[in-house]
Amino acid sequence: MLALFTVISFLTGSLSTSDTKVPQDVHSPTENYLLWMWNNRLYVYSAAALLLGFCFLLQVTGRKIKHTKDSGSKDSGPKVQKAAKNKISSDEDADVHVSGVKIFYGSQTGTAKGFASELSQEVQTLGIPAEVIDMKDYDPDDRLADECVSKSVCVFLVATYTDGRPTQNAEWFCKWLEEASTDFRYGNSFLKGLRYAVFGLGDSVYVGHYNTVGTNVDKWLWMLSARRVLSRGEGDGNVVRSRHGSVQADFRAWRVRFLSRLRALAGGEKKSCSGNCKSGASCKNRKKHGAQEEEEEEHGSEVELIESSSEEEESGWRDEKTSRSVVDMEDLGNIMNSVRKAKGAKEDQGDGQLVKLSKHNGATKTEDEEERREMITPALREALTKQGYKLIGSHSGVKLCRWTKSMLRGRGGCYKHTFYGIESHRCMETTPSLACANKCVFCWRHHTNPVGTEWRWKMDPAEKILQDSLEKHQNMIRQFRGVPGVKPERYEEGLAAKHCALSLVGEPIMYPEINTFLRLLHSHRISSFLVTNAQFPQEIRNLVPVTQLYVSVDASTKDSLKKIDRPLFKDFWPRFLDCLRALGEKKQRTVYRLTLVKAWNVEELQAYAELIALGQPDFIEVKGVTYCGESSASSLTMANVPWHQEVVAFVQQLADMLPHYQIACEHEHSNCLLIAHNKFKVNGEWWTWIDYDRFQDLVQAHEDSGGQQSFSALDYTAKTPSWALFGSNEQGFDPADTRFQRRNKTKDISGC
Repeated sequence: MLALFTVISFLTGSLSTSDTKVPQDVHSPTENYLLWMWNNRLYVYSAAALLLGFCFLLQVTGRKIKHTKDSGSKDSGPKVQKAAKNKISSDEDADVHVSGVKIFYGSQTGTAKGFASELSQEVQTLGIPAEVIDMKDYDPDDRLADECVSKSVCVFLVATYTDGRPTQNAEWFCKWLEEASTDFRYGNSFLKGLRYAVFGLGDSVYVGHYNTVGTNVDKWLWMLSARRVLSRGEGDGNVVRSRHGSVQADFRAWRVRFLSRLRALAGGEKKSCSGNCKSGASCKNRKKHGAQEEEEEEHGSEVELIESSSEEEESGWRDEKTSRSVVDMEDLGNIMNSVRKAKGAKEDQGDGQLVKLSKHNGATKTEDEEERREMITPALREALTKQGYKLIGSHSGVKLCRWTKSMLRGRGGCYKHTFYGIESHRCMETTPSLACANKCVFCWRHHTNPVGTEWRWKMDPAEKILQDSLEKHQNMIRQFRGVPGVKPERYEEGLAAKHCALSLVGEPIMYPEINTFLRLLHSHRISSFLVTNAQFPQEIRNLVPVTQLYVSVDASTKDSLKKIDRPLFKDFWPRFLDCLRALGEKKQRTVYRLTLVKAWNVEELQAYAELIALGQPDFIEVKGVTYCGESSASSLTMANVPWHQEVVAFVQQLADMLPHYQIACEHEHSNCLLIAHNKFKVNGEWWTWIDYDRFQDLVQAHEDSGGQQSFSALDYTAKTPSWALFGSNEQGFDPADTRFQRRNKTKDISGC
């Protein structure tokens, strides 16, 4: 370019000179010199430009040479050092691609924490350092960015808690991560270089909240440009929907894939090969990864649409990420294509059924077509067995109540003995369904039982459940033979169960053959006390007559019920109210069971009175909550347990607001009182007890008549003894027994 400019200047200068020639003898020598300079000015300009260009070229060339020497000296240093080290030791020549694995866990019940420990041990067997970190002890604002350059791999095992929120120990971490992902001050590339994997723990029965924390953590990390080394795994506590049968099995399957991926990373692999190269060329690593893919398929690694990070998920995240800044016109087409793909994927999912894709892109069976799974998983069976449950079949259980043990020894019976005349030593506590539709804060089972909103498991016949229940209950009674203090006559009576409390755990009314089970109980002349959590109104209406039907009324307002019972149903409040209406339609004995939790539901007297007017129960049991010990699944403490005097004060205020009810009985030992309808007070005397033989005759006649011959609660009453009445000196303790005070003993919290 410079040479061309010189040639043009020369030609132009020649023309100018030829046009401006004049006689030289007309002027003086100085004038002639200046005139010559003027006439040849273009030559002068060209020479000056050429000189300046040459100087500039020399300067640029010198800088390049210097830069090349500097970079060469920097690169040659490590190479020389590395070569020297190779001569010393052949083991030191490999680069460290993974310096360690940091496993973060967010856990409420300890499951995620246990998974973190298991994964840590497996990682260490690979020779890679591993560290387990509680999220509450980690400050992401100060430390997370350091992981981008530390060559470590971060694993996040996070559980989803109530309403899709993080667990208590993960709240701050997730809050910071969410804010950072949308804060322009951090920028989209704040965590660029961070390698991570996420496994979420959830339960698909919580529609709308399933594994939201795991999904969000994955999304927020991705929005900050962290690099996912493995697709997100999801563990499902719902054995019906769980991909491998339980949350533990889901984690084990994901763990196999993660360890395989970790080995590849440690070997220097940057990204796993999908086999679908954009260029269409043959992949060098196709054979290498083919064996790995086959190994994963042997472990059941089918691609499932609901699991892991999908393309439509990332397209949505990408839209959210780009929404933080101005969208260029050239990016608009990509965004629209992503929206179309997501829309098409949703349409392909049909009417909400979960479809799995095989390795050959063929659709396999839908979930509804697959064989139903058992409710009790191996891990759940182990946990419940440790708690003293005798499990029956795949979804039932029986356990010996502490009041049964107490009455065998003549140490007093439960509040049902005081209120209704149950012989506690002849009472069998069982359930045909371990699953429940609530996760109450005061559940004495610490939420080890499964949850669900409908029956989706294998079902055992009612005959087998009852037979095994009676057999296992009898075997537990036999263990008291010869035990000091056990009364022989009560031991013999206890071998033949006369009452059945369907209140062990779970929601008995969920069992599809509950009516068959109740009829079998009555055919053995065993009374039935059925407790339901007021979430299945139609099942209550379809229920055959029972000796006494309970509805748990744990709160009187929508907000407090959600806080205390933590129901699974989104429409839990309409269901709750409809259950109370359904209870009012029953002709047999009905009971509201109120559990008082101090500072949570003891201030709602007027609301309780309105609910009582809605269902018109025969009886209202008011009991102070029982503290079952510290549990990570509940925030309940001893401060929430009311004193007996506080329960009495509450009941007195409530009874004053109910025109047709009075306080009838008290069982001070259980911190419980009974409010009864005035129709059970005959000639100034209470008749709250039950004539059990009379009930069996009435229910038998009802069955023989095909349901035509009905009966009411007043048809099988019995007189209440004076010691059971409210205000008596005995305070509900049977004088035929001897009260026993425990000292320095661990309290047994089992019982109905």
